[in-house]
Amino acid sequence: MTDDFFRARLDQMIDLRHPLAVLAGRIPWAQIEGALAPTFARMDRQGKAVCGGDLFGTTLEIAGAGVSTAGRPRLPIRLMAALLYLKHAFNLSDEELVVRWSENVVWQYFSGQEYYTPRLPCDATQIGRFRTAIGEAGVEELLKATLDTAIKTKAVRPTEFERIIVDTTVQEKAIAHPVDSRLLEIARAKVVQAAKRVGISLKQTFVKEGKELRRKAGGYAHAKQFRRLRRAVKRQRTILGVVLREVKRKLATASSESPTTIAHLNTLLERAERIRTQQPKDKDKLYALHAPEVECIGKGKARKLYEFGVKASIAVTHRSGLMVGARSFPGNPYDGHILSAQLEQTRILLGDAGKIPKQVVVDLGFRGVDHDNPEVQIIHRGKYKSLSKQQRRWLKRRQAVDPAIGHLKSDHRMDRCWLQGQLGDALHTVLCAAGYNLRWLLRAMGRLGLRATFLCPLLLTLWVQFLDQKLLRGCAKSLPARSGAW
Repeated sequence: MTDDFFRARLDQMIDLRHPLAVLAGRIPWAQIEGALAPTFARMDRQGKAVCGGDLFGTTLEIAGAGVSTAGRPRLPIRLMAALLYLKHAFNLSDEELVVRWSENVVWQYFSGQEYYTPRLPCDATQIGRFRTAIGEAGVEELLKATLDTAIKTKAVRPTEFERIIVDTTVQEKAIAHPVDSRLLEIARAKVVQAAKRVGISLKQTFVKEGKELRRKAGGYAHAKQFRRLRRAVKRQRTILGVVLREVKRKLATASSESPTTIAHLNTLLERAERIRTQQPKDKDKLYALHAPEVECIGKGKARKLYEFGVKASIAVTHRSGLMVGARSFPGNPYDGHILSAQLEQTRILLGDAGKIPKQVVVDLGFRGVDHDNPEVQIIHRGKYKSLSKQQRRWLKRRQAVDPAIGHLKSDHRMDRCWLQGQLGDALHTVLCAAGYNLRWLLRAMGRLGLRATFLCPLLLTLWVQFLDQKLLRGCAKSLPARSGAW
């Protein structure tokens, strides 16, 4: 039945045996909405005092106090949470996601829609604002919901959470390769642009010479003419210093009154000075003008000596490979020093499962941290002689985390992080893990042969009616064939 005569319901248009349709009734949407709703509640405003006057003299009133009802109503939390799930499960950008959603009826059913909607669910920019609003705690709720669903559907046994595998990788940032000549030219161009925005007139901007030096530096590097390359880069540093000094001298005469614009210019001046003065062997180098949080990390790969981004830790179950933790760690810390923080997140996510990790299988990068983690048993190759036969079998499966990391990067958008700042790195890491778990659950739905939740009572009713009819037929055959037997 439908309450709209001219439209068909989505559950009548799709195959309810589709894994995503089955999963729509298994994910605890009420739990997700209850955890994220306080973030979007309208806040009580204090208001401000406004002086007025009437026949009796001057009066003082409080304006703007209380909870305002103005503004556009927010979109359903389930819809936005489902969009984040689908984005990272199927490796789509925000723009591609909303277009695909408007065309895919199964995705709309997964998002809680009752009728087919041919228009976009929201503007693509609203997904980014929602992601930033819920923060790291909110995206961890999305990851936790996938774990609760796996337990509820019996796709994974709770005892599997007692033994996990932890490893680290590099989540690369969406920046170009940090070549000195390119960084110097971009810094000069951005400083000149910001200075013009605040009303500072520069004597010379070196636009033509800067472009020519950038072109020459690229040619010299390609031809391996390093002496000429160093000469071109030295000149780039010189003209950047000239521009910086002139802007600093004239900053007091800036015509712009916007404190935001002035603060942006000061930030650019500070970063450009770092780029101008940094040396090749400095530790705190700036690798991107727009992303100062980027670090240079070497993981010992022969094909890629250095990666520019942030270190991320991944935790998966030892047997089934379900992702039970994902965090980013700025500052490129030693692998062993992040184990306690990763285990803390895993315990929080598994709070409703009733199980906590007892054994952790790791590589040699986690040596020497047994004293910092007394509640778990750390198993790695350095302890091979002291391990039991069972622990040695567990150690053979440590490499199972590597394909999981590979799928995170190739199928769930972890290869490049396009989100801004350290918060963006943290959000992106957890959402990639949530998308990985959603695809894991889709495979589990097909493997277990689960059906949509609301079909179970209907099938049970039909089965009972069938048994009743069969029982009645059997009773009719067993009764004597004479008139009036019934």
